[in-house]
Amino acid sequence: MSGAGCHRWLLLLLLAAACRPCFSGVPHAPQRRWPVPYRRFDFRPKTDPYCKARYTFCPTGSAIPVIKEEDTIEVYRLQAPVWEFKYGDLLGHLKIMHDAVGFRSSLTGKNYTMEWYELFQLGNCTFPHLRPGMDAPFWCNQGAACFYEGIDDAHWKENGTLVLITKISGAMFNEMAKWVKYDNETGIYYETWTVQASPDKKSVVWFDSYECSKFILRTYQKLADLGATFNKIQTNYTSIILFSGEPIYLGNETSIFGPLGNKTLAAAIRDFYYPFKPHKTVREFFVDLFKIIDRVILNHEFYLFYNLEYWFLPMKFPYLKVVYEEVPLPVGSKTSSGV
Repeated sequence: MSGAGCHRWLLLLLLAAACRPCFSGVPHAPQRRWPVPYRRFDFRPKTDPYCKARYTFCPTGSAIPVIKEEDTIEVYRLQAPVWEFKYGDLLGHLKIMHDAVGFRSSLTGKNYTMEWYELFQLGNCTFPHLRPGMDAPFWCNQGAACFYEGIDDAHWKENGTLVLITKISGAMFNEMAKWVKYDNETGIYYETWTVQASPDKKSVVWFDSYECSKFILRTYQKLADLGATFNKIQTNYTSIILFSGEPIYLGNETSIFGPLGNKTLAAAIRDFYYPFKPHKTVREFFVDLFKIIDRVILNHEFYLFYNLEYWFLPMKFPYLKVVYEEVPLPVGSKTSSGV
């Protein structure tokens, strides 16, 4: 993640620390299906040249190999702090973790790593660019799977987790590879936020995130559906949660920012995202931080972009929280997920 992206996320972490109780007076939206289903697409579009990453996406990536069916593949849970390669265990103390899965072939001895993450770093997936001459916010928010040979033992072990969770056959691995291709070609946009009504475990979830840990959870479930039996270990994952009343649907880019769009709403959305821009000075950073606190906490406002559509979130206490909670390893089902 670039320095600018780090500044954007530091704003949100400071906001989480600043949260205080308040109440929202925003009216409720009509009854909808919750959580809003994540939208899948028929194909992955080409990325816009404007979107650039400081760190190249999947620089050593390769195609998933076809494994001999009689092979035995060890499957490893991999987890380490976000940006561990740059900041060590700094974000590990906040339990902001990145997840991946590792494989080892018994026949060849080769190791492989598979993960899913942002093409243009996390800040770009979470907040848009406000480009001169463009009415609508511009998003660089694609995510994708990355598969490459080798497992960086030091990276995963030093401040995180590298542990064997199951063994599968080569035939099961090949079936999983087909599912990964489908999943990667149809689930293309990174969604940072989980949005729910309250911190209660039985609370209504308005929106589910779609990020690295969710890809790993889907992969584990696919392996379980194919017949894998997992070892009994505790598995925790990071979620970044916004808390709001019932969300209000606003529209898509065309209906809001197009020629016949709502100019007042369009201006409000652009104005909301403006303080999340990259910052050049410390003073600018803190000025925008106070603007965000005013909007999100004092005025209970948040504009969410999900499935290429905009929603208004009537925010409420505790507003924002980073949680690191257990999600048990799955058991198989008779109906296989995926294709």
